[in-house]
Amino acid sequence: MQPGYPPQPPRIDNNMTMSIVAIFLFWPLAIPAIINASKVNTLLQQGDYAGAQAASAESKKWSKWALIIGLVLWAVSILCCIASFALSASSTNTL
Repeated sequence: MQPGYPPQPPRIDNNMTMSIVAIFLFWPLAIPAIINASKVNTLLQQGDYAGAQAASAESKKWSKWALIIGLVLWAVSILCCIASFALSASSTNTL
């Protein structure tokens, strides 16, 4: 650190990218993730580092849940489609 310069604020990831990706998988949980992600930079500019870290943690939590639930729902729907095609193929072969 150079004399005469204020210390740099800590860099806190706002998780906006993960929140935006999550909105395509499960939007109900991605909305609070995006809201919290958008608060991080504003709180940092205001000097509220604890608030920025809390908003970042909340954004990450909501994004992870949206990603997990979204991916599980996609997997279940793909499995259902495969099962549906398999059942329709087996029923047409037996006739």
